[in-house]
Amino acid sequence: MSWQPSIEALASRAQLNGYIRDFFKMRQVMEVETPILSRACVSDASLQALNTNCCNDTSYLQTSPEYPMKRLLAAGSGDIFQICKTFRDGELGARHNPEFTMLEYYRQGFDLKTLMDEVAQLVGDYLQIQHRRDFTYQQALKTYGGLDAFTISDDDLRARVTEFVGSDLVLKRDECLDIIMSHVVEPNLPKDCLVFIYHYPASQAALAKTSRDDQGNDIAKRFELYVKGLELANGYHELTDIHEQATRFDLEQEKSDIEGLPQDQNFLNALEAGLPECSGVAIGLDRILMLKLKAESISKVLAFDMSRA
Repeated sequence: MSWQPSIEALASRAQLNGYIRDFFKMRQVMEVETPILSRACVSDASLQALNTNCCNDTSYLQTSPEYPMKRLLAAGSGDIFQICKTFRDGELGARHNPEFTMLEYYRQGFDLKTLMDEVAQLVGDYLQIQHRRDFTYQQALKTYGGLDAFTISDDDLRARVTEFVGSDLVLKRDECLDIIMSHVVEPNLPKDCLVFIYHYPASQAALAKTSRDDQGNDIAKRFELYVKGLELANGYHELTDIHEQATRFDLEQEKSDIEGLPQDQNFLNALEAGLPECSGVAIGLDRILMLKLKAESISKVLAFDMSRA
């Protein structure tokens, strides 16, 4: 046949999965499985869910197992992890495949810093990277983007991104910040260490708690991990307030281009019953394999990418 899978990539994936399971077994974190299909859609308007028809009803392929895993936490599961397939429409390229593999896990009683330390050990030991640098979101954009994300005006921010998107497209503030992050900051981050960026603007909190920093900025208790400019992980000190979560669902619905997306009422019911204080993180395993194998494209670490599925 004309196509042959990479045996090295298959073996490395199996080794990575075993490493992860051993890591959590030592810490008494339980492995779980949750459904890939759901009748409700993810609340984050920036993530495009794939839908299908199942049992004469519209269902959605999960962009993350976050909601059902939090339902397990509310039911008393204790610390849990999952290695699973996730799906996002409109994401195809050297770093993206619409179907990809994610590690998601939750630790009760962990604050953001404690979770960052554990993720650094999990990822750093596997990739054999021991050095680490931490930046607040404000520090990262000042150092590598030359702007203060919390004080720059909307007009000045839009002017900064015209070289990437042109002057005709009018973007919202967070969309402009995302462009600065992806086009200016990420390519210039240190390449020889783990890089954590934390305390994002509160407007980018998603499902994280919010607070105020020492300068009075409204921030999200959220971090992202980068290695060689590649985003690997997205972690939150998880929001547990049912009323705040319902409000965010409504705001995300307003931002979505798709009308009538169903909210996950089962997830809201779990929050109302009581989600324990916890922090959680999603880690892209395909990208970790890209780094391990020095692959330039995600297709090199997949047995079957979209062109061969």
